[in-house]
Amino acid sequence: MYRFFAQPQVNEENNSIFGYELLLRTDEGGSWRLPEDFTAISIADQAKLLEQIAVKLNTALHDIVLAFNLNQKQASDPLTLGAIITLKKRIDPAALTIELTEAPTLPEIQEISTLLHQYNIDVVLDDVGTGSNTYNNVKHILPYVDQIKFAMQNLRMSGKAEKIPESLSFWVDMAKKYRLAMVLEGVEDKADQILAKKFGISIQQGYLYGKPALI
Repeated sequence: MYRFFAQPQVNEENNSIFGYELLLRTDEGGSWRLPEDFTAISIADQAKLLEQIAVKLNTALHDIVLAFNLNQKQASDPLTLGAIITLKKRIDPAALTIELTEAPTLPEIQEISTLLHQYNIDVVLDDVGTGSNTYNNVKHILPYVDQIKFAMQNLRMSGKAEKIPESLSFWVDMAKKYRLAMVLEGVEDKADQILAKKFGISIQQGYLYGKPALI
């Protein structure tokens, strides 16, 4: 059994809920865990679950953004974009964004961006600066995305917390260069809020605002 857990994204400028990132979990023996294979459940079935959440949260009325992740295998599946577009039509006018956890190829991002933008679906590049999403690997796709997401927890878990300010500064500059919105993830305390304010990042996500929860 699969379900989406929702973690709030907060706009610190007006202390309001900006949206929710929806994180897929599977029930294994009464315990919810990350799926070993995110492609084990089809995007069409994920879309059905997402639609149920949109109804529960009444996102169309409250102007709340729903965001969910695609890895490269999912993003390159020819059936994926159709399922996402169908979902957007069904929950319209609710806002929907797609977070790419791995950088697609240039032809793939061109197709993804062109098609999704026709339906007012924003494209987000997740986890910039860590994992495979280093600058050299993603610089060619930055013109095609709307938003980048910097995950402080990734650097903390790899023992590189001291590099957060320098790395964040670089990606803030990239966001300005490419005219991208930016989300800061991994906000855990007041010090993180102060860091976000220093760099002018108002959309924030992290345990300070709430852990992922079953809707």
